[in-house]
Amino acid sequence: MNPFDNLTAQENEALLKFPAYIALLAAYSDDKLDEVEKAAAVNFTHIKTFTADPLLKDFYLATEKVIEKNITEIDASFPVDKDEKVEKINKELIHLESIANKLGPEFMKVMKQSMLSFKEHVAKAHRSSLVDFIFQVPIKGLTD
Repeated sequence: MNPFDNLTAQENEALLKFPAYIALLAAYSDDKLDEVEKAAAVNFTHIKTFTADPLLKDFYLATEKVIEKNITEIDASFPVDKDEKVEKINKELIHLESIANKLGPEFMKVMKQSMLSFKEHVAKAHRSSLVDFIFQVPIKGLTD
């Protein structure tokens, strides 16, 4: 049984925007979304279709089809002010979490872990692979 069958069509559509909001939250740490961050979110969604917890496989397969559109549309709908953007995202994340909670505690646990890794990946989108090659061991303040 697909856990998403317990949700309405509107709830399913809203839940598929979860990674887009997480990506935008990470991107707005420097005031705006750029193409590198957007590409990182789209590519990471594709990778997640293969690497995510089995509970999230169907979620990422569906998200992969709409992530780019969702990011673009959500970003375009936001005000210019960074604080207002972050406030709107936080309100929407609370709403999305209430939807995800309907899918059970195990689903919610893996979803939260996955969204955290998603945010970290997008936040590091501008980090140079040269830094990773030269400094193979993480150095606080330099590689994180």
